[in-house]
Amino acid sequence: MKATIGLIGLAVMGENLVLNLESKGFSVAVYNRSTEKVDAFINGRAKGKQIIGTHSLKELVANLQTPRKVMMMVKAGSAVDDTIEALIPLLDKGDIIIDGGNSNYEDSERRVAYVESKGLLYIGTGVSGGEEGALKGPSIMPGGSEAAWEQVKPLLQGISAHVEGVPCCDWIGKGGAGHFVKMVHNGIEYGDMQLIGEVYDLMRRLAGLGNEEMHQVFAEWNTGDLDSYLIEITKDILAYKEEDGTYLLDKILDSAGQKGTGKWTGINALHAGVPLTLIVESVFARSVSSQKDERIAASKVFPAQPIKPLSDPKAFVQALGSALYVAKIISYAQGFSLIKTVGETNGWNLNLASIALLWRGGCIIRSAFLDKISQAFLAKKDLQNLILDPYFAKILQANHQSLREVVAQAALNGIPTPSLSAALSWFDSYRTENLPANLLQAQRDYFGAHTYERVDRNRGEFFHTNWTGRGGDTASTTYSI
Repeated sequence: MKATIGLIGLAVMGENLVLNLESKGFSVAVYNRSTEKVDAFINGRAKGKQIIGTHSLKELVANLQTPRKVMMMVKAGSAVDDTIEALIPLLDKGDIIIDGGNSNYEDSERRVAYVESKGLLYIGTGVSGGEEGALKGPSIMPGGSEAAWEQVKPLLQGISAHVEGVPCCDWIGKGGAGHFVKMVHNGIEYGDMQLIGEVYDLMRRLAGLGNEEMHQVFAEWNTGDLDSYLIEITKDILAYKEEDGTYLLDKILDSAGQKGTGKWTGINALHAGVPLTLIVESVFARSVSSQKDERIAASKVFPAQPIKPLSDPKAFVQALGSALYVAKIISYAQGFSLIKTVGETNGWNLNLASIALLWRGGCIIRSAFLDKISQAFLAKKDLQNLILDPYFAKILQANHQSLREVVAQAALNGIPTPSLSAALSWFDSYRTENLPANLLQAQRDYFGAHTYERVDRNRGEFFHTNWTGRGGDTASTTYSI
């Protein structure tokens, strides 16, 4: 028997994807650099299944049906390049290499071109859903060599999550498009998690709720507009007790880790000139959290001020729910704006409505309103920003005051809300017809002769003023990075 697909890398995600593939009727050959992992897997979780253990890449390739399909689940970076180099001599024209890890999309762009130059096909695919998703059905975002799509489509769509019978997997676009969309998914995930954390903090510190009461609030939220995977697991986390009856959450150190995809999202937003303020603040919030010792020292110098009691804690909790919903919409609006801008720049021809549907199941940011996001981009394919869609505009019009009240209360009580505050600042900036950037442009022209446009002239006409009488009339070049 030869296997339908080969998989390299038997960490938890790799093992679970193999078991998922096998459960859908696909035979799998597996390899891991530490071959003892192969033996342990074959004699353990894979025992009695259509899974072939191999001890070398050559043996792995020899056990595959043609055209061969090899999926890598290895650490992003040089390990991916090393594995590609080792595979190329073993494969034939038309064989397919798939990278299912969290690779940087620019690396995937490079790898697609390189592998295709060798007569092979390459797919860089985002896989979201964690361990459970890998086993039961993740969201999958493939891109790269489009000629490979029909060959891998039954496999990837077969193992993906399904919502209303529709697979949460579809072709994203050429080059690094798949990994780019997965990167932005992770950026939105950072934002969602930080927003929930800030709301949790305000709920306990300002509203005075205990873990069980917060558990009940999140359980209620998960039945309405805020229905999502992250709200659901937050509900469960709040209720989890250790054997002695104490809450585990209260014993977890407040120092968050990160693996880089949120940072990459922010860096790409800066390069693209897209204001991804909420998500960037969520990345920096993790960085601040990791400075635990410094924060302890600073808390001695700047002790917390007494909390001002709320006149109506119950109403404040309701406002928190509305504020969270508004901020969540803004987070997705910023994320889709980045996808749209970079997709257009790279000529990927991305389908934003389809991308929203891919995230309805299996992935970490799956939530109830993704259908509405898809409908918004279907209704108006040239929609500039999600908050301009009538459905979402109506929600923001009705609820932005709650976000305003929550951020104000937090500021008055010295409680940090970097992402909630960023959401409000971006919203107020985006809806303001006249910003103070006129002064900024005057300053730039004053010290650097960078020119400016005038409101009483046509756009595209640039002017320079000799502000001091000593600067002369020669203008610098007009440019915007």
